[in-house]
Amino acid sequence: MTAHYRFSGDAAEINRELVHRWISKLSYWAPGRSRSRQDAAIDGSRNFGIYSTTSNQQVAYARMVTDGVTFAWLCDVFVDPEVRGQGIGEMLIAGIVEDCRPLGLRRIALATADAHGLYAKFGFTPLASAEGWMERLDQPDS
Repeated sequence: MTAHYRFSGDAAEINRELVHRWISKLSYWAPGRSRSRQDAAIDGSRNFGIYSTTSNQQVAYARMVTDGVTFAWLCDVFVDPEVRGQGIGEMLIAGIVEDCRPLGLRRIALATADAHGLYAKFGFTPLASAEGWMERLDQPDS
């Protein structure tokens, strides 16, 4: 099913307007995120996308915040609702894992409310010891 799609880690290919619409209007984790905040997040991250090989239209997006050596946070993973169920999410995560393999990252973390099965296919597991993790929340993401 994914034969008509390609993975890319080239940030220049990201359709920023489309990604902003997906994240700010359709995601459960960042509703209302401003375009300037989304652009800053893109600029400060490694970015990945899946694109149609026929139309070059972007159909999925993810970004990774990382030091490029020891740790990464995978976030803003989104697949266009119109192409869900076609293996696009698996293609995206497989591409990210492969693209980051040469970095030798010790840990890649993420948070998800609904895609545990997808990430488990690529070796992601629940935190072994969540007690050590902490967070600080200042203000809503806008």
